[in-house]
Amino acid sequence: MRILALGFALIVLASCDRAGGDADVRRAALAFLDAVRRDDGAAACAVLAPRAAASLETCPQEVTGLGLQAGPITTAQVWGDRAQVRIRAGGGNTLFLARFPSGWKVTGAGCAPRPRGPYDCDVAA
Repeated sequence: MRILALGFALIVLASCDRAGGDADVRRAALAFLDAVRRDDGAAACAVLAPRAAASLETCPQEVTGLGLQAGPITTAQVWGDRAQVRIRAGGGNTLFLARFPSGWKVTGAGCAPRPRGPYDCDVAA
């Protein structure tokens, strides 16, 4: 009985994280990408994590001038309170997000993998 209860609990926890987390992550990523596409720096900065926004001297002006490419989401992966979203675009086509009390925020944008080491991001927390 204990094994059955543990198995059920794991299934419930896994499905909650995937169902809600993935959709919420996609919504946050799309809000950021749509704001960039519309050249709306204020809206894009509102979706950035505070440290990511602070990494730009004048976020609303700079975030739209970085050449970040918007495109459709190809994959979204969630690991607890962190996520990675890949978009169909050239070059830096990966976003990183983190869950905050106010919801999912972009912590890295315009990110491209390096052969060795972490991603190289145009905007990073």
